[in-house]
Amino acid sequence: MNSWTSILVVGCVAAWPTLLLAQSEVAPLPPILGQRASGTTRGPSTSAHRASPIHRASHVDDQQAPPPPEAISPPRRFDEARRPLNLTDAEQIALNNHPALARAAARVAAARGAWLQAGLPPNPVVGWAADEMGEQKESGMQGAFASQEFVTAGKLGLNRTVASHDIRRAEAELEVERHRVLSDVQSGFYDALIAQEAIRLMEELVRIAAEGVETTDVLHRKGELSRVEFLQARIESNTTRLLLDTARHRHASALRALSALLGGVELPRVPLAGDARQDLRELAWDDALGRLLAESPEVAAAAAMVDRSYWALARAQAQRIPNVELTAIVQHDNASQYDVAGVQIGLPLPVFDRNQGGIQQARAELSAAHSNVVRVEMDLKRRLAASFENYANARRRVAEYDGEILRDAKESLELVNKGYRNGEFGYLTLLTTQRTYVETNLSYLDALRQLREAVAKIDGMLLSGSLEDR
Repeated sequence: MNSWTSILVVGCVAAWPTLLLAQSEVAPLPPILGQRASGTTRGPSTSAHRASPIHRASHVDDQQAPPPPEAISPPRRFDEARRPLNLTDAEQIALNNHPALARAAARVAAARGAWLQAGLPPNPVVGWAADEMGEQKESGMQGAFASQEFVTAGKLGLNRTVASHDIRRAEAELEVERHRVLSDVQSGFYDALIAQEAIRLMEELVRIAAEGVETTDVLHRKGELSRVEFLQARIESNTTRLLLDTARHRHASALRALSALLGGVELPRVPLAGDARQDLRELAWDDALGRLLAESPEVAAAAAMVDRSYWALARAQAQRIPNVELTAIVQHDNASQYDVAGVQIGLPLPVFDRNQGGIQQARAELSAAHSNVVRVEMDLKRRLAASFENYANARRRVAEYDGEILRDAKESLELVNKGYRNGEFGYLTLLTTQRTYVETNLSYLDALRQLREAVAKIDGMLLSGSLEDR
């Protein structure tokens, strides 16, 4: 064998990885996966999976690397001189800056890297081989060898199919975090907005209390009221000022919490734009439950695990078919001055290890994944029941306050104030009416806050706690 023959043999061995790419397609499913046993080995097209728009929108081609995720913008300071902050601005800032979204996006990128790695064939091995060294005082046969493991049964394609469902699960978990962020931001925004409204209310009450002190002082000087009543009026005025300070501290705290939910974007004395009373649509239980089961990213993530387990079982069954290892050797025999070549083909015999344990494990994991979908759906129903109860109670309270309670409290205060100045009512009546007005308005704002929180949670697929570690 001359040198050109040697080069040709070694070149063929070096070209083996290119031939391996043709073997990375998904192999046909083993017969057992084609069977649909009742309640145990359902295929990837589950009802929850088909209903999920996340699964439909996040299809990953098993043979084409997915694009990289979008970058997360760095935090910034909100420009308070530009305009007030509304809910749309707050949501967009959070989507651009929230660390939970950055972490979830990084996990998607990691899953894409795992997808790429899963389909790569084994590297060829090259080296130097020497035989019969020292025979007849010669150096024996010296030469090069190259070997390659050929992956059979489409295992590389199955690896990437399994990894593609890991990507879908990571994308569903990214959507889970997005809903958490938007739900928290909506709740936090309305919490701060209602706290801002509470300041306006308390400022009005401080003004009313101050006017009461002036009226009481005038009547006291005329001898129509005792000093005790004057002192009570002043105490009430000072107490109202304390309530105003409390409302301001509550508003500052709500803004700081909202700043954290926006990803650390500073909100220095930023006025919030919006009305917590607007856009309060009525929710129906059947509609909320249907939307939740059809669009919940938690269901989509569980369904992705069903698909992954399905293909993992196919991969475990393909593992029973051994890979082929081919080795080519080209040497020069220094004793005879001939070039010689050799070929070795190795094929493991599946006598003892036929991946029985791996197949059993994959079957159990598929069954567990199906059960987990049912568990997630039942848990969503349970959580929705509690949230919908809070929503119904808060909506009823808000409707009652909006209907007559607030109007009656305001009219009563105006009439008593006017009658008090004219001597028709005593100070005790005025004090009771003022306190009723304060308590009524504060209870209304609390009910409005609870209603907004319940709506945000239901709209956000019952997801919250975006800053919690998971």
